[in-house]
Amino acid sequence: MSGWMMVIAVLVAGALYYRLTAVRRPQLIYQDNAFQQQLLKRLPRLQRHFWPTPWMFNTHLQLIALGLKKGLGKKLTYDQSDVLTMADGGTTALHWLGQDLPATAPTLVVLHTITGSPHSMRGIVRDLHHFTGWRVVLCQRRGHGDLPLTVARINTMGDTADLREQLAVITARYPDSPLYAIGISAGSGLLVRYLGEAGEQTPVKGAMAYCPGYNIETAFSRAQPFYSRMMAKKLIRQFITSHVPQFSGLRTYEACIQSQDLHEFHQNLYEFAGFATLQDFMDASNPMKVIDQIRVPLLILNAEDDPVCHIDNAWEHEQQIRTMPTTLLAVTRRGSHCAYFSGLTASPWANHLAAEYFMALDNTH
Repeated sequence: MSGWMMVIAVLVAGALYYRLTAVRRPQLIYQDNAFQQQLLKRLPRLQRHFWPTPWMFNTHLQLIALGLKKGLGKKLTYDQSDVLTMADGGTTALHWLGQDLPATAPTLVVLHTITGSPHSMRGIVRDLHHFTGWRVVLCQRRGHGDLPLTVARINTMGDTADLREQLAVITARYPDSPLYAIGISAGSGLLVRYLGEAGEQTPVKGAMAYCPGYNIETAFSRAQPFYSRMMAKKLIRQFITSHVPQFSGLRTYEACIQSQDLHEFHQNLYEFAGFATLQDFMDASNPMKVIDQIRVPLLILNAEDDPVCHIDNAWEHEQQIRTMPTTLLAVTRRGSHCAYFSGLTASPWANHLAAEYFMALDNTH
């Protein structure tokens, strides 16, 4: 076989492998009713095959690309940033994009990742603002980015009391603006927990959970060891050892800083989050304990090749999701963890889907 024939054979084999292992129409899990049927008609991306970027459809290459995009991507200057003091003296913030829009334009709330910051979230904030034409506001949690930790309390899963205070500020500023929300990774856990606690008493009209982990009592133990160890080290460095004076007196301090993976870290986090026991922490933070009480439309997106939030976390709750009349779970074959680059130009497929979903909901309303 000549050299050119060998090259052609390799290319053909690679193309076949890509087509057979990476490309698939999203698998949809939902209750078949009139609302879902009408909504799906407005979501063409869920009716077509998802084509991950061919030159990096591998799980790890997608994550590497996402990391490079977060680190080297174009900077974003927010229109305004508001530092807020919570009821207990803690410090959070709101970062706005699109404040020149009419007061009646929809507002999309973004809840960031487990170590997220205004800088790391600028890509999705910019995309959502561009794709929807809406006002976008990033809710920054206490201890994240450059916010001072003014109260010795940190919860990587977020705090629904803080989120309620942030939403109160948002709705007071734009009382005539329809409100929607998206949570990314750990932010999705906070969003689901809040929506479940709030039930019908929420200003949020629709939501999206982007690569959630579901039951936090078991989810962290399923993360691939390499990513689990790496993320645990980052969490310890960012939230624990950087605040030694606030936390070193806690009984679980040494166990927490010695944690080797995500599961072990969260097993020892409860005192840092202000709880007396691990069970108290799980009861107050686990989104799956209240998900049945959500009363607004919810889109959930997961990938089968996610190395951080394992797909088994989703499959365990498949039947539960089918009982929820306005919840839709979409599962793709590839996408990794919050990456979802598609096509030859590495387009942000999930960000397009989110915009498509929220605009469909808004049109329905």
